[in-house]
Amino acid sequence: MMSREWRTLDSQLLQQISGLQEAAPVRLSSIAKALDVKVISTTLPKGVSGEIRPDPDRPGSYIVRVNRNDSSRRQRFTVAHEIGHYLLHRDQIGDGITDDVLYRSTLSDSREAQANRIAADLLMPKNLMDEWIENAKVLKVDDVVGFLADKFNVSEAAMKIRLGVS
Repeated sequence: MMSREWRTLDSQLLQQISGLQEAAPVRLSSIAKALDVKVISTTLPKGVSGEIRPDPDRPGSYIVRVNRNDSSRRQRFTVAHEIGHYLLHRDQIGDGITDDVLYRSTLSDSREAQANRIAADLLMPKNLMDEWIENAKVLKVDDVVGFLADKFNVSEAAMKIRLGVS
């Protein structure tokens, strides 16, 4: 259930991130801190969900800015998406990547899709998904998508995509 992009990451990096994905909802702040990526919630122009840029105060480090006007679940996915760019496309960030509400940027659609898949891997890791799907069965949950979306603090749309349901 983990993406092909996830499987291309360095094994030490995967181990570091996986160690921070021990409970749902995954604490993105811990992952960002471990990667030395600063996350700031701020007001961004209308239609912009987030951006990642080099941190001018910390050479070699990056800042993710997320639109404070978006819902908290949207902000979580945006942060994970921008971390995805950091993990996969750091050499292409240049002066920065700004993503609109549809997670489109100046990068190709394929790179945006890659960042979305890594975002899903970060927020909804396979081991925790398996655990909570089983818990939903034991608890005889009627609305599994809603239950899991609440548990992982993601949108129902993101959870449906992760589960492969329409």
